[in-house]
Amino acid sequence: MFAAGRWLNEPAEWRGDAEGLAVVTDHGGDFWRETHYGFTRDSGHFLGIPAPAAFTATLRVQARYEQLYDQVGLMLRRDAATWLKAGVEWSDGEALLGSVLTLGRSDWATGPCRGDPTDVWLRLTLSAGVLRLQASGDGRHWPLLRLCPFPLEGPLLVGPMCCSPERAGLRVRFSAFSLGPATDKALHDLS
Repeated sequence: MFAAGRWLNEPAEWRGDAEGLAVVTDHGGDFWRETHYGFTRDSGHFLGIPAPAAFTATLRVQARYEQLYDQVGLMLRRDAATWLKAGVEWSDGEALLGSVLTLGRSDWATGPCRGDPTDVWLRLTLSAGVLRLQASGDGRHWPLLRLCPFPLEGPLLVGPMCCSPERAGLRVRFSAFSLGPATDKALHDLS
């Protein structure tokens, strides 16, 4: 399914195969708009796959985080000012699970990553303008990470995202990507 995607900021080193996608990040990539830091960056690596207005996407991410702001995850993107990135990010000396929602300006919500941060599953559901983000350590139990509105105007892209603003060389493995109809599971059904 990765073959259906197009790169935004294609990394110098990447390889796709039947098992997934391997990426080595370039130096200085990031996604951020204004809040707190005062700058805008739209230079991270994102493999965008066209998505309908209602869908569920799942992705497994594997990496070893070492430097401040090393980050790997899943992105939903309408344009440079309307997107969500979610996954694992190295901050304050540990791997945190978090998300950034950008609707003109970015927010940032983080918390501890339960389980092994080097191997995390992410699931994003968009339905009726509501985004449900879940994270899992095993791909079977899906606690809620975020619930928020997301505008539906314009074409949408979803797919793997990674960047390392402070260095080059973060090695990332993406696998088990799926994109299908929006789940109709109840909000507190964690299966």
